[in-house]
Amino acid sequence: MSATNRQIRLAARPVGEVKPDDWEHCSGPVEEPGPGRFVGRTRVISLDPAMRGWLDDRPSYLPPVGIGEVMRAGSVIEVTASNHPDFQPGDHVVGTFGVQEHVVSDGRGAMKIDTSLAPPSTYLGALGMPGMTAYFGLLEVGALKDGETVVVSGAAGAVGSMVGQIAKAKGCRVVGIAGGPEKCALLTDELGFDAAIDYRTEDVRKALRRHAPDGIDVYFDNVGGDILDAALTRLAMHARVVVCGAISQYNNATPVKGPSNYLSLLVRRARMEGLVVFDYAKRYPQATQEISAWIGAGHIKVKEHVVRGTVDDFPETLQMLFRSENVGKLVLELA
Repeated sequence: MSATNRQIRLAARPVGEVKPDDWEHCSGPVEEPGPGRFVGRTRVISLDPAMRGWLDDRPSYLPPVGIGEVMRAGSVIEVTASNHPDFQPGDHVVGTFGVQEHVVSDGRGAMKIDTSLAPPSTYLGALGMPGMTAYFGLLEVGALKDGETVVVSGAAGAVGSMVGQIAKAKGCRVVGIAGGPEKCALLTDELGFDAAIDYRTEDVRKALRRHAPDGIDVYFDNVGGDILDAALTRLAMHARVVVCGAISQYNNATPVKGPSNYLSLLVRRARMEGLVVFDYAKRYPQATQEISAWIGAGHIKVKEHVVRGTVDDFPETLQMLFRSENVGKLVLELA
């Protein structure tokens, strides 16, 4: 093939905020697909807060991205040539294919999708990892019960917006914490949250006392730091705290700030548990079916923030997550 493959590779371990020179912009020829392999062109790339953690050389649920390796990312590709019996030209496929224009794969970890049912970006959001994270985090780790009070931080993001809507579909009271009046209005006016707290202008502790007067049954944490500490002071008896992420801490050059109010777990007989969505991979079809039904019934509105550009726009687009500039699922759609 004569096409050129543009790639983004990790050039250096970031210290604090990721800088432009932590990335290497590379290009090379597109490989031919050998026996049992296929090649495809990338259409949409997922951008997720977890990516920042993948860049650090420390133990985690996945190995760190290696220096000189293509940046890890979920994406949707369109098959352009194939020597694989299960994948044909024109198929759209979702998988962890990395930040590059062209992909050669043996099909492991890849799944064909039907773009007549939903656009490719939705298979990276509501029907992808964020949707699965919200579903299993809330219903399994959070052990949600009908009628409970749920508080979610990062509520206007890809995971948080799904958590709140699933909780509403289950008959719960939902309070979202987000940054800025536009995001807070989105939560209450469009996504059906019962209340929203603007952490930039409000005292979060006081606002939680007002909006969750009987305490928080499930707190779904995406941000960590001071907001986690505030939520811990408002736990109901036997509350569950779901630790999904800590975006407020990811760019720290100093050690991560732990919760100072953790003794609330003792007093309220509550528990705090971490979530890694890959543990539920065998059950993704179950979640996909139920989420699709909620979308079809109008209980869930899909929120996506689509940036159109090239692979070279990935580093700057990633920073949008840490500047709180996205609403819903952030993706890079390649021209």
